Amino acid sequence: MATSETLTPETRQRLLEAAGEVFAEHGFRAATVRDICQRANVNIAAINYHFGDKERLYAAVLHYAHRCALEQYPPDLGLKDDATAEQRLHAFVRSFLLRILDQGRPAWHGKLMSREMIEPTSALDSLVEEDIRPRAEQLRAIVRELLGRRVAAEQVNLCAMSIVSQCVFHHQSRPVIVRLFPRRQYDRKEIERLADHITRFSLAALIHLAEEKKGGSL
Repeated sequence: MATSETLTPETRQRLLEAAGEVFAEHGFRAATVRDICQRANVNIAAINYHFGDKERLYAAVLHYAHRCALEQYPPDLGLKDDATAEQRLHAFVRSFLLRILDQGRPAWHGKLMSREMIEPTSALDSLVEEDIRPRAEQLRAIVRELLGRRVAAEQVNLCAMSIVSQCVFHHQSRPVIVRLFPRRQYDRKEIERLADHITRFSLAALIHLAEEKKGGSL
């Protein structure tokens, strides 16, 4: 039975945090409602009241983790409206790297998202539509501006995915990278250096493609 304490916003927040930790440790399928409630110090009625069931709780946790990262590091990083496409690209890359590499985030955020990418659930559909697709559209708009308005949509998509891939590589391949280069530390200074490099590298490729297009090669 739900109590007055069960119905509070604080209880909902405790559930999100506790569920995030449990889902990150065990995955959606292996995680149990009992473990989540014990960690949050609430009864099972709290999950039913605030989320309905385990599946909807998991979806809420995914959105919560993603939006926490976006609030801390928005894609434009507070740029003014008149910022150039080059500046917007740098901000996008830098914010993305901060979201996936910054050690200041709760550890379970990144681990949970990594699990979801490896073992996707039905919750990924809504996460993509509500949270990820708008960011993808932002990047595509930047790429299209740099390539030229008349470039093919598929070319824009490929370039946008190439930019994201450079960032994701440092997250997914980090265990290998630090063994290949033991002195590399993914601290804030390194993240800034990577953001500068990926932006310059990507801009050089985009400028080259734009010139090819003007010459009739694309």
